[in-house]
Amino acid sequence: MKVTAVTAFPVHPGWRKNLIFVKIETDEGITGWGEAYSQYDRDRSITAHIEMLGKYLVGRDPFQIKYFTSIAYDDYAQRRSSLEYFCALSGIEAALWDIVGKACGQPVYNLLGGACRESVRVYANGWSYKMKDVNDFVRAAENTVALGFDALKFDPFPRPWRTFIPREHIHHAVNVVRSIRKAVGPKVDLLIELHRRLAPAFAVEFADRIMEFEPYLIEEPCPAENMEAIAEVRHKIKSPVMTGENIFSKAGFRRVFEHHAADFINPDVANCGGILELKEIAAMAEPYLVGVSPHNYNSTSLALSATVHAAATMPNFLITEYFIPFVDFCDILFPEGQLKPVNGRIALPTGPGLGLVPDEKALIQHAAKPFPLRKLPYPADEWL
Repeated sequence: MKVTAVTAFPVHPGWRKNLIFVKIETDEGITGWGEAYSQYDRDRSITAHIEMLGKYLVGRDPFQIKYFTSIAYDDYAQRRSSLEYFCALSGIEAALWDIVGKACGQPVYNLLGGACRESVRVYANGWSYKMKDVNDFVRAAENTVALGFDALKFDPFPRPWRTFIPREHIHHAVNVVRSIRKAVGPKVDLLIELHRRLAPAFAVEFADRIMEFEPYLIEEPCPAENMEAIAEVRHKIKSPVMTGENIFSKAGFRRVFEHHAADFINPDVANCGGILELKEIAAMAEPYLVGVSPHNYNSTSLALSATVHAAATMPNFLITEYFIPFVDFCDILFPEGQLKPVNGRIALPTGPGLGLVPDEKALIQHAAKPFPLRKLPYPADEWL
């Protein structure tokens, strides 16, 4: 079997960012589908990488996944990483696994060593996007729990994202966490997102003040490139700390473990290098007794499925991300076989490959659109 074509499908979901799907065709009629992570205004550069990488994949055996991802980094990227490169590679890698699973008549997790669990726990995200008022947070949290979720992730801090913040920002964030905990009760896990924004002193003060509300974890309290700062916070607070959503490949995670900087890591299958790379990163974490909670700010279709297949094989998996605002759109693109959580868990799919096939007409109909130009503040707009 040989690869004959690689095509990127950037689509517009109507909320926040465009999504990017990858189609790989073969000379035996088996087609694989994957998904690349995307960010605002990055779509064209990511799809360009998919197209250029695709040229080097045509004519190759789709089973040679590890070899292709290795030589792509060595010879295509010349060992220079970037978000756009790893997003493209990850989408292609997942599509190759989809082909291999279909060719073997097996779900991907069976080809990675088999499942360690029958279902995968998820937490809800996206439900509190751009909320400011505490009462809005509370109502949205209650509505999300009513859907069956027993874990919620949210960022309680007001914008803009800054390293040094006024005290009223901490007061506001503490009040948000307090109010949500009171509203949803003690049995719902609260994952606190800090978006890599704070200096250690501010992160430690905030973490100490919310400990009575029993956060499940605090995610990325400091800029991820400063692993020493994240480690400092982790060693000073009682809440578990997580990092990893913008770290690419096994090599990037080495410093996390060497600095004992995190209790949990959250690599993203759609930008860390793909399904096998995610599994290998999780294997690196095992001897350090670090849990894995994969990031998934992607669709609730192909990237979620790739995450579920990889997570099924991890002894140290804990929970993964489910973005509620993408659900209705993904139901249009993937009318059959969607992964739906029941009581906060997704049952492992049993079909071959990743188990999802999009409606290509719907992909074309919902082609990506440029987002409105975002307002970046001038010095006079700053609160500093």
